[in-house]
This record gives sequence, C-alpha cells and structure tokens, in this order.
Amino acid sequence: MTKNMTLSIPEEIHEIMRRHREIRWSEIARSAILEHVEKLAMMDKLASKSKLTMKDISEINKKVKKGLYAKINE
Repeated sequence: MTKNMTLSIPEEIHEIMRRHREIRWSEIARSAILEHVEKLAMMDKLASKSKLTMKDISEINKKVKKGLYAKINE
C-alpha cells in the first residue's frame, strides 16, 4: 500500500521544476526520502545496541563540537 504526501516548496524551486517537466519529481522526492529513512533505520539499529546514556552522548557531543570549533578557528 502506498500513501500520498503533499510538499511545500519555494516558488523559485517550483519555477525551475516547471521548466523541466521531463523529470519525474515525485520519484526524486521518493528516492531522497527512502535514502534518509534507510540511514535512520541503520542509526536506530546501532543505537539499540549502545550502552551509552544520554549524559554520555551529551558529553561526547560537547567534545566533538569543541574540537570542530577549534579546528575551524585554527
């Protein structure tokens, strides 16, 4: 069974899409959504096996951001 979805897009993008009617835009959207859902499923699978707590994750997140900030500002 399939479900329908309505998307809102900016007018500028819609204008470009109208100039390229040969492209199946619904297939482009479907493909992008599927790719994202597959990544989420993989992340969920990995996370379900993790023993990290939310506190652990928050600390790791802070360290990563601090390291990225330092790297950017070198």
